[in-house]
Amino acid sequence: MARSGPGRRGRRGRCGRGALLACAAWTAGWVLAAALLLRARPGALSERCTDEKSRRILAALCQEYRGGVLVGDLCEDLCVAGTLSYQRCLYYERGKKVLQADWRGRPVILKSKEEAFSSFQPLSLPDDAAEDGGQDFPEAELLLVVAGEVRNALGLELPNGSLGPLWPRRRGRRWLGQLATLWSLVQQEEFVLFSLLQDLSRHAPPVLGSCGHFYAVEYLAAGSPRHRALFPLDGAAGAPRGGRGQAKAISDMALSFLDMVSHFDDDFSHRLHLCDIKPENFAIRSDFTVVAIDVDMAFFEPKMREILEQNCTGDEDCNFFDCFSKCDLRAHKCGAERVNSNLQVVCDKIFRHWFSSSLRTSAVSVPLQLQLRDAVQECANPRGTSGSAPGAAPDVFWKLQRLLQATQRELQEAEK
Repeated sequence: MARSGPGRRGRRGRCGRGALLACAAWTAGWVLAAALLLRARPGALSERCTDEKSRRILAALCQEYRGGVLVGDLCEDLCVAGTLSYQRCLYYERGKKVLQADWRGRPVILKSKEEAFSSFQPLSLPDDAAEDGGQDFPEAELLLVVAGEVRNALGLELPNGSLGPLWPRRRGRRWLGQLATLWSLVQQEEFVLFSLLQDLSRHAPPVLGSCGHFYAVEYLAAGSPRHRALFPLDGAAGAPRGGRGQAKAISDMALSFLDMVSHFDDDFSHRLHLCDIKPENFAIRSDFTVVAIDVDMAFFEPKMREILEQNCTGDEDCNFFDCFSKCDLRAHKCGAERVNSNLQVVCDKIFRHWFSSSLRTSAVSVPLQLQLRDAVQECANPRGTSGSAPGAAPDVFWKLQRLLQATQRELQEAEK
């Protein structure tokens, strides 16, 4: 039998190495494609949202409540009286569970970052404190622990008085369950943010109560690109009809978006950055007030800087969803300062839909529509000077506000 010569073995070796490289490239391509898919559509690999599983999740929650593992001011209504009842599953996404329920005739949303109470990191108490149910655990130490977790979640140093909405009311026989419940909730950034904004912002839904790791907020129908006006207008005051009615509703919503942007930029000790701006993450109340109903990707300035300051080889490495930074190619480090703004992204992802040329209406004069279109374009694609951040300039905010108010005056005059 003929023996293979060295040349043939060499070719076979090179072929093997070539196949290995091709396989590695193919695998890397699929990994990259999967990463891009998850970034563009984070729900692409989410679990299927079903009534059966949702009911099972709430049944397990109630079982743990009856066992004293967890507590909450909504647990009696959910698990005993039946006045808080499951209606339907809205979505599951990356562990997060969002369900619709009826609470004494009022539609509400039940949310949790995780399905099971046991999925949250437990609060570690000293052995002697755990033995007596945590009753003797000093409140000052507990405050420090909770404040540390809030700092970790939001990147903020909060005075003890600011923790009021998160604090257990009083120590009772279920104090250990109260502590475990509190700890599961403060590990959820959205719950902490909604709780702290409770009486400070008309653009965030109040927390109505909780049971274990699930918390309730008011039900508001989320926006969707499927709606011509991006948001369902059926429940709005006066249920706007026709071109003039819809133009009035859109100008009201646009002014409320501007108010929200100004509020989040200026009314807190640190700017609140929204890094996932899309219709699905907002809703409108009956008076057209815009409400941020999903703030999993909202960060105050200190946390935003921490997130953005990463290693990089180019500017594209410094984009965190809708929040962009720039890469210092000498240091291979992303800048800690965000270079775009909430206003710029709202103009790009919301206002463009409303004020593009394809959505012109005879209810508003053509010159005013053209000015609005140009202002939105300027806002969405600002031309930064060399070395300056390309975020929307402050004067474009006032220009948009002035044009929207002029739109409302035109519509009011047309009604006379």
